[in-house]
Amino acid sequence: MGFSREYSDTNISGGVPIKKNQQHLSVGTLIVIIAIIGIITSMSGCVSSSTDDSELGSASGSESGSVSASSTSRASDELVVNVYSHTGEPETGFDPLLGWGCGHVNFEPLIQSTLFKTDDEGAIINDLATGYSASPDGKTWTVNVRDDVKFTDGEKLTAEDVAFTFNTAIGSNSELDMSNLENARAVNDTAVEFNLKEPQSSFIWRLRYVGIVPEHAYKKETYGASPIGSGPYKLVQWDKGQQAIFELNDNYYGQKPYFKKITMLFLDRDTAFAAAKSGNVDIAEIDITHANQSIDGYDIISLPSSRAFGVSFPMQNNTGKKSLTGDTIGNNVTADIAIRKALNVGIDRKAILDGVIYGKGDVEYTGVDQRVFGNPEARIKDSKPEEAIKILEDAGWKDTDGDGIREKDGTKAEFKLYYSSSDQTRQALSVAVSEQAKKLGIKINLVGTNWDEIYANQYSSAVLYAYSSIDTFNLYQQYHTKEADDTYRNPGLYSNPVVDGYLETALRTSDQEQAIENWKLAAYDGNTGFGPSADATWLWLVTMDYLYAVDETVDMGTPEKNSGSDILGNIYEWTRTSATDTAQK
Repeated sequence: MGFSREYSDTNISGGVPIKKNQQHLSVGTLIVIIAIIGIITSMSGCVSSSTDDSELGSASGSESGSVSASSTSRASDELVVNVYSHTGEPETGFDPLLGWGCGHVNFEPLIQSTLFKTDDEGAIINDLATGYSASPDGKTWTVNVRDDVKFTDGEKLTAEDVAFTFNTAIGSNSELDMSNLENARAVNDTAVEFNLKEPQSSFIWRLRYVGIVPEHAYKKETYGASPIGSGPYKLVQWDKGQQAIFELNDNYYGQKPYFKKITMLFLDRDTAFAAAKSGNVDIAEIDITHANQSIDGYDIISLPSSRAFGVSFPMQNNTGKKSLTGDTIGNNVTADIAIRKALNVGIDRKAILDGVIYGKGDVEYTGVDQRVFGNPEARIKDSKPEEAIKILEDAGWKDTDGDGIREKDGTKAEFKLYYSSSDQTRQALSVAVSEQAKKLGIKINLVGTNWDEIYANQYSSAVLYAYSSIDTFNLYQQYHTKEADDTYRNPGLYSNPVVDGYLETALRTSDQEQAIENWKLAAYDGNTGFGPSADATWLWLVTMDYLYAVDETVDMGTPEKNSGSDILGNIYEWTRTSATDTAQK
């Protein structure tokens, strides 16, 4: 298992009443559950031999009251979770410079501190930082750092460690995008200066998720297995392929969480669901297919996210051009705006939302509808097949031979749609789009395959992608001409000079309000834009919530809005309620 290559956030919803649906466990799943019980009941036993680091001792006992979960007993301030199924176990360990907590999927790193955090509304707030400023030209950012923070080995954290972290990240060859950072330097012990190649209004999001590592104790080859940090927890045990155990950092400078110990299991969603049914986890990320099921003693909750699913369209005609890797560029059907607009208008997103993901999400039109920089004016009214048919007819797409497929100048309204064959949700979304398109006279041929094959065809065929980010820089990467190269950030090779202008202004300004306004204009300015009201570059479909089974004794506080993938982001607020009365399942 490893970190997802794809980006994989509407209002927070609470527990959803679910009808019980009895299921029989397979022999394989039963074996896994037996193994899980063995792992959890032996948590306080000897340390795994996977590491020789002296920092990783066995978990200490707790004096607090116990909580019983099925055959497993643990202290009320101990938590067992399986919450990162969408990223998987970190192959390179718990190293933020190699992707732990940041990269394509961002989440609370637990072990390390970050310069900034986000509150439950998604606004940037200080963590290690006490404040920041940007130069008038937007190319120099200065961040002030707390002077009362220590790493878990007792060494003081200073601006030198911050500068070291980001300078190392520049050349880490990981999913971290530090391409615009020239360098970072410590001005003194409590101030660090970031020098950018070009102004970037969204740079603060680069500072939000990267965990700070200690310069004196960082070695790329070994840090991930025995990390030293300044976050709320420390890693005390890692049994590769099974679990990681974190204990409270007693010297943590911030609000200390209630839970003194977190055992993180690395299970797929289906196995995690079975583990929850057996009462062996407090919280488990489960697959959307379990949305209409229930577990005694658990709430099934859905947490909204910006995980938007949509179909990318090749925007250029096929003229024989090839990409840098020799892949075909262009599609003579999807390059016609009438095809793209008809699909955006004719598709019934609500039917797809309810039919494919059980209503656990929201309809989506621009990919960023729920963000502060989303533009409501860029959206359209959908589920209008008559209007869609008129768009096609007016553009010359007609079914002259009666085969149910429209054609224009000898070209059939037919194209391929690629999706990941290992993802049932993407397959179901692709099937739904294909079935609805057929009613409009557009034939979509589905191709389920691996990602290497998908990337090789993304410039000539439609692809069912999922994107998720709170970082506005991703809009620039996704729609700017400069990014129309060999990268799946702009798979359609979209290019619009007016949109480029808005994106450049949004990125380069130091005025956040001006930046937001220009991000919105890039989607639609009343005339042009990347959204469905104008160029219709994508067929965005839905955003999908993250689904969790949560022990009814666990109070999760107020999760951050639209960040369902980062369920531990507000771990500081979590408690266990009625531990001695209602913990028995």
